[in-house]
Amino acid sequence: MAAKNPEQALVDQWRDILALHARTQCELDRALHQHGLCASDFEVLDVLSGESCAYRVQEIAERVHLSQSALSRLIARLEKDRLVERAMCPEDRRGVRVALTEKGRALHGAVLPVQRAVLTRMLSSR
Repeated sequence: MAAKNPEQALVDQWRDILALHARTQCELDRALHQHGLCASDFEVLDVLSGESCAYRVQEIAERVHLSQSALSRLIARLEKDRLVERAMCPEDRRGVRVALTEKGRALHGAVLPVQRAVLTRMLSSR
């Protein structure tokens, strides 16, 4: 059997990364569904649980790797569920800041161990 050329090995490695991501995303969605969340919902809650009280939508988009429009729809859904709240940026009236509500902070705290357990199971052998 002929050895793989370096280019094909690189492509295979990339495909392995994509497959691991897809499997992990599905597992996260499955585990978080019972809490009324999907993996992307949790990622936004997790970012918002950080040290800053509120983040601009653009800052969240950079950290969760969603398009601006997809993130806006997700935030609207989380706001409807009273997990986050939006407010105008005091320093830039065109900007919007998003923050966790108490309900959102409590849900994040309850679901955090579930998300970390899935990540541990899926990624620890890698």
